[in-house]
Amino acid sequence: MGIVLVAGRWRYEYLWKIFLRKILFFLANCFGGKEYKRMDSESERSTGRDQASGDEAGQSFGSPESRRQFLKQFTVTSAAMALGPQLISISSANAAEKTAPISAENAVDVHLKINGKDYALKLDPRTSLLDCLREHLHLTGSKKGCDHGQCGACTVHINGRRQLSCLSFAALHEGDEITTIEGIGQPEKLHPMQAAFVKCDAYQCGYCTSGQIMSAVALLKEPCGPDDAEVKEFMSGNICRCGAYPNIVAAIQRVRQGAQAG
Repeated sequence: MGIVLVAGRWRYEYLWKIFLRKILFFLANCFGGKEYKRMDSESERSTGRDQASGDEAGQSFGSPESRRQFLKQFTVTSAAMALGPQLISISSANAAEKTAPISAENAVDVHLKINGKDYALKLDPRTSLLDCLREHLHLTGSKKGCDHGQCGACTVHINGRRQLSCLSFAALHEGDEITTIEGIGQPEKLHPMQAAFVKCDAYQCGYCTSGQIMSAVALLKEPCGPDDAEVKEFMSGNICRCGAYPNIVAAIQRVRQGAQAG
């Protein structure tokens, strides 16, 4: 860490001295070739190796090519000076993060029942149910959209009721019956709601589809009225950024009507 900071400080001072020299060359050209004295002895020692090339640049600064070259160098140097400290701090933080040991001393034993299967896990007590499903059990059908409970992409069923898995800790659901989109149906045997979504083209990019289907399946058991407006109200917690709402409502109504006819 100390070596990185020392190297960063040295680079910052070196770039600052180069920047000052370029400003002096610019002023010398603007004021009719007036000569400026050398910089102080410390600056001269650090930049002495570049003095000859710098003098040539100053003497020929009046040409268009030299002016363009100066502007490019001026821009790069200014950006380096402005971003240098931030980049150094970021790289230091990343290095510290990579070397920091991962501790599981606070992990707790959690037993979950998901899609009819029992799982014994050791989790950080702060792990959300969504992260548990995706990162630990690799059930990636539940999507992480906003991670703030605002989009509905992470909807799952807990004891038959829909719930946002990003807002609930996994450790709180021992003994609960958890169902994800993987437990609703499979490609070879689709749930009627999944088949209706395919039939009605009720998806575009597909990212929100699993959450939409989970909410739609739960809606079948909820006191939702027969009108499209009521279906929209009951589905308002699920956002479709592609705007496939008419098709989603059509798919839900198709399943509801089929259930009534059956």
